[in-house]
Amino acid sequence: MSTSQPAASYRIPLFCAVTLLFWFSMYTCVPILAAYVESLGASHKMAGLIVGMYGLSQMLLRIPVGVVSDRFHKRKLFIVFGLVFSILAGLGILITQELSWILILRALAGAAAATWVDFTILFASYFQKEETTKAIGTLTVYNSLGQMFGILTGGWMADVYGWESAFLIGAVVGGIGFIGSFFLVEKVEQGGNKLTFSGVLEVAGDRILLTVSFLAILFQVLTFATVFGFTPVYAQSLGATKLDMGLLTFFSTFPTALAAWIGGRHLAQKIGENKVIILGFIISGVFTLAIPFTGSLWLLIVSQAIAGLGRGFTQPVLMALSIKHMDSSKRATAMGFYQAIYGLGMFAGPLFMGAAGDWLTLQEGFVIVGLLGCVTAALGHWMLLSANKRAKSAKPTLTSSGGRSTAVPK
Repeated sequence: MSTSQPAASYRIPLFCAVTLLFWFSMYTCVPILAAYVESLGASHKMAGLIVGMYGLSQMLLRIPVGVVSDRFHKRKLFIVFGLVFSILAGLGILITQELSWILILRALAGAAAATWVDFTILFASYFQKEETTKAIGTLTVYNSLGQMFGILTGGWMADVYGWESAFLIGAVVGGIGFIGSFFLVEKVEQGGNKLTFSGVLEVAGDRILLTVSFLAILFQVLTFATVFGFTPVYAQSLGATKLDMGLLTFFSTFPTALAAWIGGRHLAQKIGENKVIILGFIISGVFTLAIPFTGSLWLLIVSQAIAGLGRGFTQPVLMALSIKHMDSSKRATAMGFYQAIYGLGMFAGPLFMGAAGDWLTLQEGFVIVGLLGCVTAALGHWMLLSANKRAKSAKPTLTSSGGRSTAVPK
């Protein structure tokens, strides 16, 4: 117990720093990836598949990562491996120009991102259970800051030194985060139960978890079809340089960090978590819908900065709701389910936009995705209310029977 006090003094700042470095390393390629693979001869559809492979591998891996993590209570180990995979993914794309290999390497990057399950659960364990939304809001800020600085640096490096430099700087920064990850503080629940198969099934059937996971799919479709997918490609048609593409993604991500801080730490407490989620979907949907009607690069940047506010409101609150009501022994599994399910949106969003670019036009694809965001706002309002009512009605009430407590449904 003597080491717990000094550990507490640095564990949160260090964790935030490692989180920032991790996402920096993962996102240096984001503003240029679709354009880069198209410069190698990929079609819109192939570019969408490569971008989306990142989400597909997460979808397949996050549930196993969460279950194993809850079973053995080893969060830090997964974080270390996540940083290793991020380094390998960056170095691999730096070396090869084969589209098939780049596809595989993006799957490896998705495997790295799958360890985000353990980032969120370990960080949340440093806070009281009722402070889960605050904790996730705080961590999302550093997630967004890492993405933002990685995007800006990657775009600038690619513009000045060529495409490959963006992948190199990502691998280098990932290496720094890898070193820092060895000093993270593991927190093991004293007397915590190991997760059983029945516990996994109970998590998988949780109505609140399923509801926020479904909404997260649609949220990720919005995000990965646009700012992390084909908005930079559309910007190229407006005359954007590689640096301009980085600036576009940077200014789309900076408001996300700001809104995550406001929405996760403050606004959710004032107006309610459900309203923050709906507000975020409305803003994101409307300003995705506006993309085809922006005739200049700077107007596009402004519109996507506002869309970034919407993403920042929605993301941390959905994530917090997925685990807030869970026992500590099931939290990583719940987060694994949540992040695995929303990985479908990360895969489907860019794949849809790539197909739309080949079969229709990118502009028409943005209109469809924007309308989806607006419809999701209304759908989400109904789904969240319904899930909360059912969850409350399912809570057992203790009644006394012959001196013993018996749980009966309300």
